[in-house]
Amino acid sequence: MTAETSQTLDRGLRVLKLLADTDHGLTVTELSNKLGVNRTVVYRLLATLEQHALVRRDIGGRARVGLGVLRLGRQVHPLVREAALPALRSLAEDIGATAHLTLVDGTEALAVAVVEPTWTDYHVAYRAGFRHPLDRGAAGRAILKGRQGRGPDAGLALTHGELEAGASGAAAPLLGVSGIEGSVGVVMLADTVSERVGPRVIDAAREVSEALR
Repeated sequence: MTAETSQTLDRGLRVLKLLADTDHGLTVTELSNKLGVNRTVVYRLLATLEQHALVRRDIGGRARVGLGVLRLGRQVHPLVREAALPALRSLAEDIGATAHLTLVDGTEALAVAVVEPTWTDYHVAYRAGFRHPLDRGAAGRAILKGRQGRGPDAGLALTHGELEAGASGAAAPLLGVSGIEGSVGVVMLADTVSERVGPRVIDAAREVSEALR
């Protein structure tokens, strides 16, 4: 901690991070031990966070992330989209295919940013807001591969005709970005994906990952 930072705010944010990392919630005692502060401090932190609906406590007294976090989360997609657009534009122009950034939304893959090439005679129409199961399409499959903790090359996913007849896709997962699961990819009207597309998609995913860190 430095003179310019708030110890109370720092502790409150640490509480939220600890709760976000567990599916079962944490008790006051568990939070006290993890934070290294007494139970009275934890009670005060939880009471303040509850007032803002950022934390809730169940019947058993375990604290969990509250629904107020969703209101804050709605502002995340525009920020992520803005950070990713330069890499997506470059990818779309280089490959001559529609580039997209896809994030996990529950059990689905959600396209949050799409860039179409400017010089091609035709390309796949792919819209932001498009959803599909994680186990279908290159974007979702890349995310699932990224969960396996392998290197970026192993995370590359190639598909054909899974989401749209006649269209092929290539995508690579975002890696090393805390709190965000996603992938960067391209979709094109082709029977196969050329060899140069995979490495270029991996590079673009790495660029976006670095921009989000």
